[in-house]
Amino acid sequence: MKKNNYLLSLLWVFLTVNYIFCDVFSLYHSKFLNELLTGTIDGIEFTESFLLGFSIIMEIPMLMIILSVLLKAKTNQIINIIAAIFMIIIQVGSLSTGKNSQHYIFFSSIEIGALLFIIYKSWVWYTQTQSSIKKS
Repeated sequence: MKKNNYLLSLLWVFLTVNYIFCDVFSLYHSKFLNELLTGTIDGIEFTESFLLGFSIIMEIPMLMIILSVLLKAKTNQIINIIAAIFMIIIQVGSLSTGKNSQHYIFFSSIEIGALLFIIYKSWVWYTQTQSSIKKS
């Protein structure tokens, strides 16, 4: 069972690194950087409240790195599925706002794929766990 915990944790690390690099690469995109300096990007004002909300959302994948190792199997599986679904909703929502750069679409595709894989691995693990409980 621990093997599954570490795989899920590693997938959340992979996802978090993709989030970070996408944001870093965005800083090299002059249109994005110019808008960032004005405090408004594609009509979204980057207020303190917006940044706090976004910080809380981005804390979820970082927290999942730790929780995926520490939580017991059933709770771990359920929390991973819920967190991944939530992050997919956020990512799809971000893709539907404004005009996205090619690198952003690329990273978003990788991120959504990783989240779908987290859901898949958690679901398979969960159903395997349920099957072994019923057999005993």
